[in-house]
Amino acid sequence: MALGTGTVIGIVGAGAMGGGIAQVAALAGHPVRVTDARAGAAAAAVEQIRERLSAAVAKGRLDAAAAAATQARLRPVAGLADLAPAGLVVEAIVEELGAKRSLLAELERIVAPSALLASNTSSLSITAIAAGLRAPARFAGMHFFNPAPVMELVEIVSGLATAPETAATLAATAAAWGKYPVCCRNSPGFIVNRVARPFYLEALRMVQERLADPATIDAIVREAGGFRMGPFELMDLIGNDVSLAVTRSLFEASGYEPRYRPSPLQRELVDAGWLGRKTGRGWFDHRPGAAKPEPSTAAPVPPPASVCVSGGGGILLPLLDRMRAAGLSVADNVAGPPGLRCDGVLMVPPGSTEAAGTVVDLALDYATCARLAVAIDHGAAPSPVVGALQACGIAVTPLPPRPGLVVARLLAMLVNEATDMVDQGTAAPADLDLAMRKGVNYPRGPLEWAALLPGALLPTVLDQLWTATRDARYARAAGLRA
Repeated sequence: MALGTGTVIGIVGAGAMGGGIAQVAALAGHPVRVTDARAGAAAAAVEQIRERLSAAVAKGRLDAAAAAATQARLRPVAGLADLAPAGLVVEAIVEELGAKRSLLAELERIVAPSALLASNTSSLSITAIAAGLRAPARFAGMHFFNPAPVMELVEIVSGLATAPETAATLAATAAAWGKYPVCCRNSPGFIVNRVARPFYLEALRMVQERLADPATIDAIVREAGGFRMGPFELMDLIGNDVSLAVTRSLFEASGYEPRYRPSPLQRELVDAGWLGRKTGRGWFDHRPGAAKPEPSTAAPVPPPASVCVSGGGGILLPLLDRMRAAGLSVADNVAGPPGLRCDGVLMVPPGSTEAAGTVVDLALDYATCARLAVAIDHGAAPSPVVGALQACGIAVTPLPPRPGLVVARLLAMLVNEATDMVDQGTAAPADLDLAMRKGVNYPRGPLEWAALLPGALLPTVLDQLWTATRDARYARAAGLRA
């Protein structure tokens, strides 16, 4: 059951996250008390919240009466002793284990025995933070995403000693505050930061392998995979220093698991001070007047004289309607591997074991995608597969024939990571998929997406990557083993 709106919520730490959480709780109807060790910081945070509420009223996004009532519920207080009436205290102070332990031990002496304590940490172990508490059962992680008033996800993280009713109450309270709570056991990176690592690390590995440049990979991920941002533009937005720090933390906390091995390419950018948008340069040049790099795109190729369905078409069948609409001559189904034949050249999806086929990358939706990567040997003659796709209005990016190309390779690694978490009992599949949709705006949860594909596709891509590299990070999770 959620905490009632009469419950006082205490916030310790008046930075961006603390102020955002205070705003969320006050909007939901709770009296909120904000404190910070820095003189004047709590009052400044409350004033910033009031300014944001006033701006929302001016834009017609919030009723004036609701804004006034929310402002009345917010109060900066001088110190921790003023949080004694709180039924829940959320700390959002510096990400330092000793500081959090010390703070929570002091709070435990101040609030009532029935009060709950929570940490907004994004990287520290909930079990480790709770180690010094007399009553660790009432403590859990309550990880909001920045900016807290806008982002819909909250990760509820149970440490080794967290009582199930504590996690359940925090989850119900987050839901009452208009958020989507997901529950998980304490684990390096929790859900989002852990599952999202391959999105960045595999893309970095592709550049290291010279499969494609950052602008091309980003375009494929957006225009074929349906992601809102590609991995490189997202790293530039987050900050390459932040992204690298999260990866290093996860790598160390996991006992140096190969899947989280940091990239030397990203380390070099950080060493150079090319941190992304905040410094003007990162993977891309963000300085005023800088030219935007264009993705690699194949030159026009004549459309094939005929297309026919092979083996029922498999997951590529939605392309057939686009080809018909483009006026291509489409013949009936013929026996053979699932795919499409363009002037006799077989077009197959990633994961295919058909040696003679031309592989096209995975798409979120082949019926609407704007770009597809196609595996083409360097110096090979223009393929009728390229012409067929271009006739449908699809931009084609030619890539060296590597396992999984871009989208299928990224998805295979995301699904492998998600499956490993489920295997370990760290999170339920539904919570995991919800976390990735709401926390990082993935077009589908990785397990939801995998369920829509032939069962062997992604495991085969992993196997092909392992065969090509002998790198342990491509080992299948237990749940993906035959």
